[in-house]
Amino acid sequence: MLDISPEDSSESITLAAMALELGALLSVADDDLDAFARNISQLKPYYDALSATTTERKCHVLGLNLMHLLVDNRLSEFHAELELLSEEEAGTPFVSFPITLERQLMVGSYAEVLNAGANVPDPSYNFFMENLIETVRDSIADCVEVTYKSLKLTDAVTMMKLDSVEELQEYVQEKRDDWLVEGDMLTFQPPPVGSKAADIPSMKLISQSLSYATELERIV
Repeated sequence: MLDISPEDSSESITLAAMALELGALLSVADDDLDAFARNISQLKPYYDALSATTTERKCHVLGLNLMHLLVDNRLSEFHAELELLSEEEAGTPFVSFPITLERQLMVGSYAEVLNAGANVPDPSYNFFMENLIETVRDSIADCVEVTYKSLKLTDAVTMMKLDSVEELQEYVQEKRDDWLVEGDMLTFQPPPVGSKAADIPSMKLISQSLSYATELERIV
């Protein structure tokens, strides 16, 4: 990274920022999050120095950084970055997209998050969306296995926003080896044999089930 000095012209600072922006975009294309984070860290002083101006790719890169923070569940940093944005920057499609996603996640609108993958503002967002969708789908699966003893495969496909029963079966094989596929039904493992009723925190489970049921209502 080049040091910024008072003698540097606005043009030279802009060129350096543009080079780092390209580096950030290339690192996302290469699925290299470490390189992406380094480029973002190096870009920040240049953006500070260019506070009165902007670059063509600034909002694109800022939006990708917000996606990165969201996928990593670094929400305090996410909101800290939002505080640095101008109203105009926050309103661009590149930046408003992760802002909307974060709000949807906070209220449990998982279906909207999953559907958002078809409306990314740029293909470079797909890398982060794939990771986010995987995390959301795991959360839906957690809700499903606590709320139901068994479920039709087709209903599970709908709830988890998968494309087919075959895709659901692949998901079960890869991530949920304790789920049982029996004919057209998906069965979730019961509590371990020997568990006593007195050992089960009934009110807590009822409360959790009601919460999960509410989540599933939003999903469907």
